[in-house]
Amino acid sequence: MTARLDRAVGAVLGSAVGDALGAPYEFGPPGQLDACGKEMAAGGGWDPGEATDDTQMAILVGESLLERDGLDLPDIFDRFQRWAAGGPKDIGLQTEDVLTNGEPWDRAAAVHFRNNARAAGNGSLMRASTSAVYFAACGRAATMDAARRIAALTHGDRAAWEGTAVFHELVRVALDGGEPTAAVPEVLGAVHPAHRERYARVLDRDWHPGLATEFNGAVWPCLGSAVWALRTTGGFAEAVRAAVNLGGDTDTVAAVTGALAGARYGQAAVPDEWIRPLHVPLPGFGERVVDAGGLRALAQRLAGVG
Repeated sequence: MTARLDRAVGAVLGSAVGDALGAPYEFGPPGQLDACGKEMAAGGGWDPGEATDDTQMAILVGESLLERDGLDLPDIFDRFQRWAAGGPKDIGLQTEDVLTNGEPWDRAAAVHFRNNARAAGNGSLMRASTSAVYFAACGRAATMDAARRIAALTHGDRAAWEGTAVFHELVRVALDGGEPTAAVPEVLGAVHPAHRERYARVLDRDWHPGLATEFNGAVWPCLGSAVWALRTTGGFAEAVRAAVNLGGDTDTVAAVTGALAGARYGQAAVPDEWIRPLHVPLPGFGERVVDAGGLRALAQRLAGVG
C-alpha cells in the first residue's frame, strides 16, 4: 500500500473511530473521557464501537460518488432522505428538517435557512471524510468547490460551506504528504472573503477551544477545535482523545479530528483496540452494517484503488 493510500484509509477510518469514541460522551462536560477512563464504551444509547450519523452519512456520500461516478447531488440527497426515513438513532434537527420539509434537493436547505436564519451547524463538516478523499486528486479548487456543493444540500448558510471546503483542502494537503496545519494560511486565501476573517480567527495557531464564542456544534469552533487538537498533539490517538475531552459535541469534533489526524499519520496510527469493535449501521438500507473492513475497502475505492 502506498503512503498516500495509507493516509486515505487513515482519514476515513480515523473519522469513524473518532465518531464512535466520542459518541458516549456527547453533550457531556470537558474531561469526561479521562475521568471515566473508558474507550469505545457503551453510553448515550450507543453500543461499544457504534458510529453515529456522522459516519453513516459519510458512507452514503462516498457510495454515491462511486456508484454515480462523480458528484450527483440529487442522488446524495435521495440517499440522505432514505436514511432519515429509516429512523436513525441520531439526526441533527436542522438536517432532519431539510430532509423532511418536502422541498426538492436544490431548494430544501435554502428554504430552511430562509425560515430559520440559522444553518451554521457542523452537520456538513461531520460527514466529509469520504468526499475529501475522493476529490483530493482533483486539486484545491475542485475539492473545495465539491465540498461547498455537498454541504449546501443540507446547510443554507455559506459558513458551513466554507468550513467544509477548508476541511476538504486540509485533507488533500495531508494526503499529498504535507502538514495540514502549516497549510492553513494559504488555504484561508481560498475562503470566501465574507467568511475569511472568522475562519482565520479559529484556525490561528494561538486560538484554543477556550476562546470559542459558540458551542462546538457550530461549524467554526468544531473545525477550529479539530485543527487545535491536531496542532497541539503528537499522534493520532492523542489528538482524538484531546477532541473528546473537550466535551460538548464530542462525536463530531472527534470525527473531524480523526479524519485530519488519520490523513496526517496514516491508518497504522489508529489503535487496533478502537478498530476492532467499530461498526456502522445504515438505517433505511435494510439490516446493513459496515465494519472496519468495509470502511477500508470504501476508502481504497474512493482513493482510486480497488
